[in-house]
Amino acid sequence: MRILITGGAGFIGSALIRRLLAYNLHTVINVDALTYAALPGALAEVEDAPRYRFEHADVRDRVALDDIFDRHGPDGVIHLAAESHVDRSIAGPGAFVTTNVNGTHCLLEAAMRYYNRLDAAQRAAFRFLHVSTDEVYGSAGPGETFDENAPYAPNSPYAASKAAADHLVRAWRETYGLPTLISHGANTYGPFQYPEKLVPVAVYHALSGGEIPLYGRGEQQRDWLHVDDHAEALLRIFEDGRIGARYNIATGNTRSNIELVRRICELVDRAAPQAAPSARRIRFVMDRAGHDQRYALDTSRIRDELGWAPQIGLATGLAATVRWCVDHPKLLELIGRA
Repeated sequence: MRILITGGAGFIGSALIRRLLAYNLHTVINVDALTYAALPGALAEVEDAPRYRFEHADVRDRVALDDIFDRHGPDGVIHLAAESHVDRSIAGPGAFVTTNVNGTHCLLEAAMRYYNRLDAAQRAAFRFLHVSTDEVYGSAGPGETFDENAPYAPNSPYAASKAAADHLVRAWRETYGLPTLISHGANTYGPFQYPEKLVPVAVYHALSGGEIPLYGRGEQQRDWLHVDDHAEALLRIFEDGRIGARYNIATGNTRSNIELVRRICELVDRAAPQAAPSARRIRFVMDRAGHDQRYALDTSRIRDELGWAPQIGLATGLAATVRWCVDHPKLLELIGRA
């Protein structure tokens, strides 16, 4: 297949592309605006691959999208391009609306125009996977898990923008017949993550000898999913998922943020003894507005229908991620930028 992937230079997108080009015969067309969070090195190993194409374009640019669809003739779309950092969405929600909502609308329109020109066999094979988040469900209560029928209750501008995009994707299927799917992923970590999310921020602050900031008392509960497991789940959904279905992607095991950060400190101290004891530098800071207390997903659907289950446990994945960060100290310079 020829798969058009938006946001492929980002964290999850680049992991998906590396996986696609390493383990199967698909051709990838990567459409990315190369915003601040793109890490060029994430795709260094595939830049010269014969089945890889790169298009420097913004999903809000309809003219560029129409041209890309026409030139490359994709068999499907995996839409990952998005503004994704909750803190940034609180400080400047406008960028999240224009990229996540308007950009998704623009991509849907371009995909629909292209889809309508396909013959019957090509239409039957075509699919559009929208990559969303567990945050659209809002905060889960103690012992509660959300399946794909849970009502939406987004609490941050980021979550609201992704929820709006989800609804647009559903509407384009119901109204216009575009064959769409939606995924809801848990908190994802691993190599090549821009250092503004909790795991890389904690690792790099621990390595630098600086204070490690943690919201509130660090009691928020999150399900931590390794990026390679997330990428494999997206590939399963794209290839074999039921059109019109939504799929939760998570491990089913939650950890409090303070527990996670303390474990990171132990791993950093072991890998870089000069940073020890880094846990003493954990500093609780004022909690952010609208901070969800707990995320927990029911993943029965993706397990039962597609046979997917996470393969990388948190202990193994976190240790490998810390080691990777230790080996890439220059990314520390990115903390706090743009």
